[in-house]
Amino acid sequence: MNQIVPIQALIGGALLGLSALILLLSVGKIAGISGIVNGVITPQKQGIKWRVVFLVFLVVGGLLSSVLWNVEKTDYSASSLPLLVLAGLLVGFGTKLGNGCTSGHGICGIGRLSKRSIVATLIFMVSAALTVAVRYHG
Repeated sequence: MNQIVPIQALIGGALLGLSALILLLSVGKIAGISGIVNGVITPQKQGIKWRVVFLVFLVVGGLLSSVLWNVEKTDYSASSLPLLVLAGLLVGFGTKLGNGCTSGHGICGIGRLSKRSIVATLIFMVSAALTVAVRYHG
């Protein structure tokens, strides 16, 4: 696996912040990915176009950066498909339960000094650290 170098992480973080700022200034919406996806799955009368455009550019940006930085593709062939589906469903349930995801709370919420987002992000990070500890050291 390629090691992420600090400059790539810095550029990626800056681009995430810039995209969140552009969305806030242009549409007046918070860049919470789970909320954006939910708005596409269960569309309201207005606001589907910007959501689709945002998600398309999110995917294009990821693909473009993987080509530019020659990122190795993850091999999922040894993974259990039912386990991956279950993991995805649990993530979706968690974002619904937490009223948002790491992008909405961690990037946008903390940037707005939202107490709820700060607590949610701390819970996300502690849960992630515990999961890694159990998975790789348990």
